Amino acid sequence: MIRLVDDVPPIAGQVGHPRRRPDKLQGDRAYQSAEKEEELRQRNIEPVIAHRKTKHGSQLGKLRWFIERTLSWHKQFRRLRIRYERLAGLYYAFWVLASAIICYRILNQGFS
Repeated sequence: MIRLVDDVPPIAGQVGHPRRRPDKLQGDRAYQSAEKEEELRQRNIEPVIAHRKTKHGSQLGKLRWFIERTLSWHKQFRRLRIRYERLAGLYYAFWVLASAIICYRILNQGFS
């Protein structure tokens, strides 16, 4: 997880020094450990991670729901659900195409 955070490319679009890291990082109980949380804090990232052996209901799922929903929409496309492509570039191209189709469907429903 920490290596993934370190590999985030600069975020373009703002004048000045581009940001390299998010302000907060959200994860589920599997990512919770004191060492990882401390490493995130050293990078000025606030960890928003549910602690193990605590009751569910921390309301973190309200934010994760959008991501889970989007992933499930992408899994409706068979080429994404069952990965046939050996090359990552082809898989990514189909992911982008599926994203465009999903956006088209959402916009088309709203304007009909």
